[in-house]
Amino acid sequence: MKKIILIPLLLLIIHSFAQSRKTENIILITLDGMRWQEVFTGADSAIIANKKYTPDSADVVEMFWNKDVKERRKKVFPFFWSVIEKNGSLYGNRNLGNFVNNANPYWFSYPGYNEILTGYPDTAVNSNDKIYNKNENVLEFINKQKGYNGKVAAFATWDVIPYIINDKRNGIYVNADSDSLQFNNSALKLINEWQFLSPRPLGVRPDVITYFMAREYLKAYKPKVLYISFDETDDFAHGGMYEQYLRTANREDAMIADLWNTIQSMPEYKNKTTMIITTDHGRGDKIKDQWRDHGTKVLDASGIWFAVIGPDTTPLGEVKTSGQLYQKQYAATIAALLGLKFNPQHTIGEVIAPVLK
Repeated sequence: MKKIILIPLLLLIIHSFAQSRKTENIILITLDGMRWQEVFTGADSAIIANKKYTPDSADVVEMFWNKDVKERRKKVFPFFWSVIEKNGSLYGNRNLGNFVNNANPYWFSYPGYNEILTGYPDTAVNSNDKIYNKNENVLEFINKQKGYNGKVAAFATWDVIPYIINDKRNGIYVNADSDSLQFNNSALKLINEWQFLSPRPLGVRPDVITYFMAREYLKAYKPKVLYISFDETDDFAHGGMYEQYLRTANREDAMIADLWNTIQSMPEYKNKTTMIITTDHGRGDKIKDQWRDHGTKVLDASGIWFAVIGPDTTPLGEVKTSGQLYQKQYAATIAALLGLKFNPQHTIGEVIAPVLK
């Protein structure tokens, strides 16, 4: 009986929202394998104290440590804990009983990105292999809608993202790893040359190049939906390099801040854009040596988080109420923010109603 009552109520909320929404653009950003622990509690003292993972602990302490957890997390994520905390919402502090989880059973990258973009925790998506995704995603759905065709783009550091989005099928512009930028724009041409001459200590182009490509593309071509997929946090975590993991998270926070300031300076985006920031999977916690790992054998690796800021979202700051949300709900929510109903052939998670004012 409760489900019969709640479904019409949710549809009424979405319909009412569609009549008054201000969001015309979506920016989705993912930080690969970024733990909820650092997002909500900052640098981990136990990992800092472990010389195996933090050889220069004095440097890390000076840059990222504070006894006060609110100050400590702000040292890693200053934009999150100033602008988003004041004007948006942050979900997933498990210490407060606010849970966000993967619904897929695997807790690694391809299944996570598939779940984010398709809303479907498909158990057949169970590897990181370069296989074109058969599931329809919310980006291609939006790209089919009137006024959005050719206005959806993605930039990624990881070269599997084009397969997850399946750009071969849907024609969405996806630039990943070392793809060339074929545009008559001086800034983009310069960044394109830069990516081929820059060092690649992790074997892929640096996230900062992915970011500048995405930012300059946005400034030049003004997409209505832009997805940016960062990768270095996961790479440094797997390598057990905690200092670089924290520094990368801090740099990516700065890139997000720069992008937010950029869109606030552009009339096409100012007060018309919702930004969603999240991760594909969590990492280990209780066993400190597992902080760098994830997957089904790693306790707590399904624990994730997300942040949202935009003109249609009530600013709740750090969400302190108990509750359970899932990654499979993102796709429907992204569409709903644009006044659309994502209704693919596969099942998907429901809209996250609190994100809609």
